[in-house]
Amino acid sequence: MKIVIKVGGSAIAPDLDSKRFKAYAKVIKTLAKDHTVLIVVGGGTPARDYINVSRELKANNSLQDYIGIGVSRLNARLLISALEDYAYPEPPYDYQEAGLAMYSGKVVIMGGVVPGQTTDAVAAILAEYVHADLLIRTTSVDGVYTADPKLDPKAKKIDRMTPQELVDMVTKIEMTAGANNIFDPLGAQIVKRSKIPTIVVNGKDPKNLLDAVAGNRIGTLIKGDK
Repeated sequence: MKIVIKVGGSAIAPDLDSKRFKAYAKVIKTLAKDHTVLIVVGGGTPARDYINVSRELKANNSLQDYIGIGVSRLNARLLISALEDYAYPEPPYDYQEAGLAMYSGKVVIMGGVVPGQTTDAVAAILAEYVHADLLIRTTSVDGVYTADPKLDPKAKKIDRMTPQELVDMVTKIEMTAGANNIFDPLGAQIVKRSKIPTIVVNGKDPKNLLDAVAGNRIGTLIKGDK
């Protein structure tokens, strides 16, 4: 299969720890033996820290986005380092470059691209651009919930939903630099129009990626029909 994985910054970089990058690299190497793998890495806590400081310094939203993009690309470089020869050596700057890099046979790893797009949207657009068979979105919880499970004890996990249901759920999300949500509105719309099966899993354990690719019941499956 051709697989695009959005590795959430909250999963791989809540702080900077080489062990997390090594753990992800181990799993990605396993996937890359049988599949074409492209990865989009988020900025995580380091990006939000930089964005918060830039906001206090009165930087505009576009500049805040560029700062977040820069940090996500640094995270991408760390994962490239962890993957060694398995990885394409440079994070692509855009989708076309990523698509061309894919033909190297290496794992392609990139961060953000342009202001106004979160790495959720980047992963969804990349999946559409390369005609991916599967999109996996890792996060800090084990799927999509009816509400934020960290704030609402009554929140229930959704095992399966349609792209339209995802769009309906996230349309009220405010698009701000460094936003940390289950999925952003643009990314959800791309998932809907591309009709690429999408799975949201807990990224704290990278081995969940293996279960998702194997078709085991895990996380939340977002697919066109129930």
